[in-house]
Amino acid sequence: MIKLKNIFLDLPKKHQVLISGCSLFLLILLVFPSEKASASRNNTKSAIEVGKIYQLDIPEETQIAEPEVAAVKAEQISWQTAIVKSGDSLGKIFKRFGFSAATTYAVDNTAAGKNLRSLKVGDEINIASNDDGDLIKLKYQMSLTDTLIVNKTDTGFSSSVEQKQIETRIDYAQAQITSNFWSAALASGLSNNQTMNLANVFGWDIDFALDIREGDSFTVMFENQYVDGDFVGHGNILAAEFSNQGETFKAIRFKDGEYYAANGDSMRKSFLRAPVSFQYISSSFKPKRYHPILKRVKAHNGVDYRAPQGTPVKAAGNGRVIAATFNKYNGNYVFIQHANNIVTKYLHFSKRAVKKGARVKQGQVIGYVGSTGLSQAPHLHYEFLLNGVHRNPRTVKLPDALPIDKKYKAEFSLVANNMISQLEGSKQAFLAATDTAVSTIAE
Repeated sequence: MIKLKNIFLDLPKKHQVLISGCSLFLLILLVFPSEKASASRNNTKSAIEVGKIYQLDIPEETQIAEPEVAAVKAEQISWQTAIVKSGDSLGKIFKRFGFSAATTYAVDNTAAGKNLRSLKVGDEINIASNDDGDLIKLKYQMSLTDTLIVNKTDTGFSSSVEQKQIETRIDYAQAQITSNFWSAALASGLSNNQTMNLANVFGWDIDFALDIREGDSFTVMFENQYVDGDFVGHGNILAAEFSNQGETFKAIRFKDGEYYAANGDSMRKSFLRAPVSFQYISSSFKPKRYHPILKRVKAHNGVDYRAPQGTPVKAAGNGRVIAATFNKYNGNYVFIQHANNIVTKYLHFSKRAVKKGARVKQGQVIGYVGSTGLSQAPHLHYEFLLNGVHRNPRTVKLPDALPIDKKYKAEFSLVANNMISQLEGSKQAFLAATDTAVSTIAE
């Protein structure tokens, strides 16, 4: 210690001052520590417990990636479209795309299998496969709203159906008839099917081949359907008004799918007035008529409806087929027994569509217009018998179908009043637009 002191005293004066200053500074640091050092020491005492294991966060850039947890590159898939050809099956399509019979079997045994067994020519199937050529996914649009989806899973294949919602919008059509109903309906914007449906709604009260006159008019309220904003088709006729020869008929569709007059009476009758869409009546009901083939006067106990070969003929009412055969006079014919001792007869079919003993419903196709038997041209000979006596099918009073059920009468009245009000508003708007157009032309 004395030796160190002697060495210090032998140093130059300025060195002695420097060493003394540094020593004093170090002493101060030891005696009075910084705030950070004190805080660190205090935190350590309060936060760290003896015997407890702590996990330290390692900065992300310093973590070491293990081989088994390294990111795996996403599997790449490619899509192709198969167009169904004549004679195609799912197996044939899959074979063309290189898929095995085992894949066909697995997909066929999903819930989707039955839908993929009834493919139609021109249908499209979108198929996704991976780099190994394995089927990963399949999409098949079954309808405008339903798409079938098949997905590969760890255990095989699963299927589901994606459904798009149909949006329904209300539209109207109006027309005044100047030449014939069919032309006026099409000019108003109604489709062929809508025109036929409108005729069917009023077909028990109006003969659209014979009763239509110039000046008759109609207003129709109907549904248009959209998917994703695109028009996909027409829905039901909701209400309609038809003025024929000064008489006005109104029809409202109720939730049971039937049409009723504003008072709740059914628009249907128990029998169709005419069981076929015809061009004209070639021979009416007559007690005495000269037969063009037999060359003698003979009662014509029915009505002959001239129509193209193959036109469908419908049962005039519910009943049971009591005859369905052929003879040289009637050709191919069908007789139907109805309730209340009524029988209807249909002659000269090119082909029958029912057999003896079958139960038929009103409107069901029972045969097709032809010219078999004693017939000179394709037509339907139709007879209506009540208690065994022939009646004129065009003038006989037809019994009405049942009116709306009493428990729905109040609900129907609300629906009917609302729809009739909308029809009236549409009709007034149409008439106003027509008057404006006429005034503009006149000017």
